[in-house]
Amino acid sequence: MSNVNFFSLGGLQENGKNLYVLEVDKKLFVLDCGLKYPTSELYGVDVIVNDISYLVENKDRIVGIFLTHAHDDHIGGVSYLLKEIDTKVYGSKFTLAVLNEKFKEDEYVPKPDQLIEVNTRSALKFDEVIVRFFEVAHNIPDCFGIAIKTLDGYIVYASNYNFDQNSKIDYAHMFRSLAVFAKEGVLALLTESLGANNESSRGTILEFKLRLTNIISQAQNRLIFTLFSSDILKIQQIIDIAVEYNKKIAIIGRKTQKLVNQAMALGYLNVPEENLANLKFMDGKIKNNDKDLVVLVTGERHEPYFMLQRMARGIDKLIKLEETDKVVILTKPFIGTEKMAARTLDIIYHVTSNVIEFSPQLLPASSANREEIKEMINILTPKYIIPVIGEYRHQYAVRIIADCIGYKDDRVIIVDNGDIVSFVDGNYTGIIGDVASSEVLIDGKAFKDVGDVVMRDRELLAEDGLILITANINPRTKTILVGPEVISKGFTYQTEEGDILLEIKKLFMLVSSKFLTTKFINWSEFKTNIKNEISHYIYKTTKRNPIIIPVLISTDLDLIKRLGYQNSIEEI
Repeated sequence: MSNVNFFSLGGLQENGKNLYVLEVDKKLFVLDCGLKYPTSELYGVDVIVNDISYLVENKDRIVGIFLTHAHDDHIGGVSYLLKEIDTKVYGSKFTLAVLNEKFKEDEYVPKPDQLIEVNTRSALKFDEVIVRFFEVAHNIPDCFGIAIKTLDGYIVYASNYNFDQNSKIDYAHMFRSLAVFAKEGVLALLTESLGANNESSRGTILEFKLRLTNIISQAQNRLIFTLFSSDILKIQQIIDIAVEYNKKIAIIGRKTQKLVNQAMALGYLNVPEENLANLKFMDGKIKNNDKDLVVLVTGERHEPYFMLQRMARGIDKLIKLEETDKVVILTKPFIGTEKMAARTLDIIYHVTSNVIEFSPQLLPASSANREEIKEMINILTPKYIIPVIGEYRHQYAVRIIADCIGYKDDRVIIVDNGDIVSFVDGNYTGIIGDVASSEVLIDGKAFKDVGDVVMRDRELLAEDGLILITANINPRTKTILVGPEVISKGFTYQTEEGDILLEIKKLFMLVSSKFLTTKFINWSEFKTNIKNEISHYIYKTTKRNPIIIPVLISTDLDLIKRLGYQNSIEEI
């Protein structure tokens, strides 16, 4: 009996942290391991990764991590996983090069031979299972799809892809590989779904190039483009056109510079040295505003917008936006950065109205649209389809697409993270269980979940602020030596009823009169009562719930004198 299970720890009914697992006869094949960036309400959280507890518990069954391409939502969580699990990582030359740079940022040192480079000719055999790779068109070099051959047919994981035939050969889709898989039989297609709702036509690479050519060839002054650091194809197109029209090129963005250097070193990006402009910090003489200069402002998520704001406000060290500049926005806002993108445009318009904002319909899409998903299905003719990489509405749109070409609903399997999809002898038998698939919020470099309690405290701090009450108390004489002092952060303390801080001090003295008359001071109850009384008063007065922190310092003056610390007495 042949048994194949599939489940996801991330990437379903969400956008990001893609991590899919295929279980074939007890062996676990991990497909991608990404992260997700937090929205603005997750205060202090740097990234979000997947709960990998199931993989840690079953690490002896993992044969490797197989990567499709070098975007953070597909490889950003690899270092976190490898810190817990010792396994091999398979990926293209460029993907592994970018991954190595991320390892340095995450302070992870891979073991010798832990990273294994593969190509479209690679066929990795694990007993009866064979893993193959095929090129797909995307906006980053060396992007692969993964085909896992089982006894019941291929499981084809088609990550981000498109069928734009104007791509360079490095990005060209390998129809022959797909035809081979189709001929041998495809049990299930795991296709991305992010663009499944896109029915309208969109810009092709050729159309995009023509628009760029018009902009660059007609420019009389400095040009400033915004790009995401992973848009290597767009970066190369702008460079090629700029070189053709004898323009100087400056690429700004610390993280992007590393990615660009990797692409140049590996031959995926060609930037003539004579056209590169080495910008220096501005001063009275250096302006970096040559009329033939093309500036690429690059970064991840919000970074291009942030840098443009600095330039418009005149606080950037390299570029100060001028009225004669032309700004070209080639970055579609990520989820959670829409407000910042809109605000950036408003700030730019205060300096220059020469702004061109490419609509999403004019940009070459990095995700397959409705017709391209239909084309992928028609080429592979899979027995079953499992939509991945997308929200529920995107997954459901794939079902509608499949229905248009004759697939019944029971052949299109829509599941959520953690659901275990089972195939026995080549037939879908249903969802047989689930695995843990929660999120882990990462703050800083430690792989440790921030947790609900910490996030709740951060929300309170952001919304209602903090009040700190301190006092020095002599436990022998039961007297207050210093204080109470009240410090407020992020909380307004002036109301129509009067000065709240003065009332807080009165409440403190009232509570103290109860606890400083007992034989022994119960410090824990003392602080709890202070916190409760002040919290109740503040909410009643302001309808706010700031964090209240009482700090009671036990100070024994007689003991200090006996020990000879005269300075401490004077300070008190």
